[in-house]
Amino acid sequence: MPQYWPEEEGSVATEQETRQKVDKPRLYKVLLHNDNYTTMEFVVMVLVAVFHKPEAEAVRIMLDVHQRGIGVAGVYQRDIAETKVQHVLQLAQQAQFPLMCSMEPE
Repeated sequence: MPQYWPEEEGSVATEQETRQKVDKPRLYKVLLHNDNYTTMEFVVMVLVAVFHKPEAEAVRIMLDVHQRGIGVAGVYQRDIAETKVQHVLQLAQQAQFPLMCSMEPE
């Protein structure tokens, strides 16, 4: 909103506009961690159901998790990342798998 500040008595008011810089929200990587018990099929199902990955991409991410020990399921704003982590952990618990899911700043 413009503000008007008179410079001196009797002078014409000048317009001074104050602008606030809005930072982009910080993004977080949602990570899946490998274990020796969770099936590859379950990890693919989680990637398709929770992260809306096409099956081919879900398989690629699952193989990253399996071969490297960790894989990035997606990158989201903090609140969305937290929700996805909780959803994955809930699904894993219901299926009695020890699948770990975490998040870290990008």
